Amino acid sequence: MSQNLAAFAGLGSMGRPMAANIQAKGLLAAVWNRSPGPAEAFSQAHGLPRADDPAHLARQANILVLCVSADEDVLAVVDAMLPVLGRDHVVVDCSTVRPETARRIAQMLSEVGAGFLDAPVSGGTEGAEQGSLSMMIGGRCEDLARARPILEAMAGRLVHMGPAGSGQATKAVNQVAVAGVNQAVADAMALAKSQGLDLDQVIQALSGGAADSWFLQKRAPNMRDGVYPLGFRLSLHDKDLAICQSLTEAMGVRLPIIEMTRLHYRRLIEAGHGDEDVSSLFRLKLEQLEEGEQRGGDDAEQQQ
Repeated sequence: MSQNLAAFAGLGSMGRPMAANIQAKGLLAAVWNRSPGPAEAFSQAHGLPRADDPAHLARQANILVLCVSADEDVLAVVDAMLPVLGRDHVVVDCSTVRPETARRIAQMLSEVGAGFLDAPVSGGTEGAEQGSLSMMIGGRCEDLARARPILEAMAGRLVHMGPAGSGQATKAVNQVAVAGVNQAVADAMALAKSQGLDLDQVIQALSGGAADSWFLQKRAPNMRDGVYPLGFRLSLHDKDLAICQSLTEAMGVRLPIIEMTRLHYRRLIEAGHGDEDVSSLFRLKLEQLEEGEQRGGDDAEQQQ
């Protein structure tokens, strides 16, 4: 096993550029992906070994970075690695899962002496490609110190939030905020279009003012163009909001922004838009305004 190197599991739209940034720093030893095609392509492109399975991957390096889709996937990968893990290892999970899942994994790993960091990220595929992600981290300070050079290759901002589970709790907060900003920008852009405004000029007018945001600058152009290239997959945000929903329901409350956004997302997923960027919410907003305008016209005709 190579010390002070990373091995990476999960080469999707986020994981692939994150792993590439680690490799660019000369810190990546091997990769693995559940479906072998992406791992084979990455291996050939970067001249790196492709592990046969998670246990094989864990033998290649001491910092093991995971970026997979759901709680069950993370648990399955960790469980497969567990027999070969020990005090030399730190597992870093960059997936988005429930805080209790992170705490469960931390306990599993502590029993074999391995460290754990829950380190979900924000910044979309652009941030993953540029190495400028924001990373919210839960876990022990000593494990963070050991993994820091690897994390700094992927992220422009590292914030240690507290013990295991704190990173995932912070990511839940982030996902609620993203839902709210997506709703606001999509509503605003749909209203602008309904008023016959030039959407490019609207973006310019709002940028730098009180309504400015990363989302306005990065995602409103998608709405303007009616094209939704993947930054953050809508179906995955819906999965993350289900986690947020479970957290609030456990406290006996519901947050309207979560409930409304999941309702809207389900309509878009059913219409075949689940693999588009979350900014495709604009499709639904525009439909709603057009339907409202049509109903208003029909009501006016009936009153005449």
